[in-house]
Amino acid sequence: MKNSIRIRALYVLLVLVLVLPIAVLSCAATEEEEEEIEEEIRIGLIVPLGDITGDNGRKGALLAEEQINDAGGVLGRRVKVVVADDEAQPDKGAAAVDRLATVDNVDVFITGAFSAVHMAQIPRFKVYKRVTLCTGAASSLCEQAIGADSDWYFHLFPWDYMQAQDYLENWKALLKAYPAVDASRFFIAYEEGPFGTSSYNLSVMLFTMLGATVSGESFKSAAMGGGDYSAVLQHAKDANPSIFTWVGYAADALPIMQQAKMINFAPRLFAGSPPGWPPDFGESPLSEGVVFYEVWTPALTEVSPVAKRFYDDYVERWGEPPVNVCAPLLYSAVQIVAEAIERAGTTETEALISALEETEYLSPMLQVIMFAPSKIIKHQSQLRPNVCQWQRGRPEIVYHPLGRNTSVLIYPFPSWEGR
Repeated sequence: MKNSIRIRALYVLLVLVLVLPIAVLSCAATEEEEEEIEEEIRIGLIVPLGDITGDNGRKGALLAEEQINDAGGVLGRRVKVVVADDEAQPDKGAAAVDRLATVDNVDVFITGAFSAVHMAQIPRFKVYKRVTLCTGAASSLCEQAIGADSDWYFHLFPWDYMQAQDYLENWKALLKAYPAVDASRFFIAYEEGPFGTSSYNLSVMLFTMLGATVSGESFKSAAMGGGDYSAVLQHAKDANPSIFTWVGYAADALPIMQQAKMINFAPRLFAGSPPGWPPDFGESPLSEGVVFYEVWTPALTEVSPVAKRFYDDYVERWGEPPVNVCAPLLYSAVQIVAEAIERAGTTETEALISALEETEYLSPMLQVIMFAPSKIIKHQSQLRPNVCQWQRGRPEIVYHPLGRNTSVLIYPFPSWEGR
């Protein structure tokens, strides 16, 4: 009996000798990990990873993270971009805000959400009131929801009414540069969400100022479960517009062109207005001649060393080129945050707000990003779009406010024959 007790005691002692050091090491590792996390400057990034805008945006943000850390970090600390996927769903976008704030304990938010998703995020951002940079969500309904008292909020992408005003100015300049273009009759097909609806309402008002007649109709975007554009395209064809434009998302681009070809709808000018184009859009012969508005295209690399450096770094890092504005825009957002934290000497909200207000960042979009009041919010950048056109598989700039054109407008829109 005594021998049995001794054996059991020795067994317990042996287990303790073997297990305790492992447990101690495990605890030490956990403490080290926690200390490392506490030392990081953590930026929460919320984007729709299943959409090309989110994919390119994530890669742009991570490129900025790597470059900042390779240069020594910020305030002697590493920068960590914590990515959350909103799946282009409002409930997922709102939940991502809560998770990043409470679980990942991020210092700053950056979001590239669609307008409908951002509307659901805004109440959650207001709970935490941490510095937030939004690089998407063009609907002015989002601006109204944010309100005038949210000093912690910074918006980089132009609101719909800003875009509409820029489009009007660009159309005036385009018509002056290309007097053969007929701008007497517009038809606008728009996605039925807040982004498309508000864009349409503003376009009607502004294009009427050009002396044009404007009509339009909504459709359900493929990004929101739709994808049949036959009715709206047939109604557009029946209206016989001189200029047709659609407002939607990347997922709509190729199907719209395919279905337009099926009914032989070829207006004299065919335009699209998505936040970003699918990466293979230029590979399709159906893309030839499509006009669009954009603050960045790869063509800028021909006229801007800053754009070329970003483009080359992105290709080297990811093995593929950036295909839409979200790549340089999210890259710029991370760089802007890092520079502001360096100036502020802290991630504390009030100091960081003041530092961001001093931003003068020369971006790959060939524009200096600064913040000034818009109609409602205090911190809005003044990025302006260029008029671009798909030509020979790539987007060319056919009108740039600073004269940095890379091609001339193909007009009228090519027929469908042979493509």
